[in-house]
Amino acid sequence: MSVMASKSSVGLRASRPAHALFVLPFLTVYVLLLLWPLAKGWFISFHDHDLLSNDSFFVGFQNYRELIEDDVFHQVVWNTIRFVLFSVPVFVGLSLMLALALNRPGKLAAFLRAVFFCASVFSVTLITLVWQLALMPERGLVAQASAAAGIPQLPWLTSDLLALPTLALVTVWWIIGLPMMLFLSALQQIPSDVYEAAALDNASRWRTLTHVTLPALKRTVALVAVIEVIRQFQVFPQIMLMTNGGPNNTTRPIVQFIYEQAFMQLSLGYATAASQVLLAVMLVGVSVQMWLERREAAQGARR
Repeated sequence: MSVMASKSSVGLRASRPAHALFVLPFLTVYVLLLLWPLAKGWFISFHDHDLLSNDSFFVGFQNYRELIEDDVFHQVVWNTIRFVLFSVPVFVGLSLMLALALNRPGKLAAFLRAVFFCASVFSVTLITLVWQLALMPERGLVAQASAAAGIPQLPWLTSDLLALPTLALVTVWWIIGLPMMLFLSALQQIPSDVYEAAALDNASRWRTLTHVTLPALKRTVALVAVIEVIRQFQVFPQIMLMTNGGPNNTTRPIVQFIYEQAFMQLSLGYATAASQVLLAVMLVGVSVQMWLERREAAQGARR
């Protein structure tokens, strides 16, 4: 038996280098599409790189110093953070409520699930065109409905105060389907025995929701929050098409700033430095979100 065991262990040790061949395709794609662009981006951010002439000069931290002194960059960072603060809580709360409401059998619930999810597969061009027509002053659907109800018309896309929240609501309407489906999937993973036990204890619907359903969804809430923080920090196309960063730069996000610096000002080094700042902000946002979730989970476990 010992001889057979030693032979098998020798065979396993001998085959370990061959096991690397199974992960080699993944590692190759991972390095080429993630690690190499990340390293290349850091390298370019320390250079004055002209995209048109392809000339590059090492400038050290000059690009980052200029970003610190750039008032426009300060504003676009604040715009992006505000957009995340507007949209992410709505994404989490509204998608959870929709999932709870539509997590039931029947053709109507299935139809409504399909309706909410189908909006997320539409192109951003179509979505922005529809909402631009709906929010058009005086002749748009929203303006006509406001006039019929006797409500004063609001400058949804031309007001410094209303433009960014309006874009956040449009974004939520557009892609609410994905987080809703994640919550629906998590709800269907909860064992029915738990609800049967709650029913035997004469637990009310509210008590069942707060003591059974929501605790079982903590991981999904954290997952949806992290996904949406990452996605909304990268907001760009709907803002570019609907307001182009206006009015008065109050809706211009970081990604649009990076695009303009790279492809309009042809300053690739400066744009790359801004993209590295965006990466750092995203990492901070995700880290804070995960820390809060872990802290809440730890407090719940102590209780």
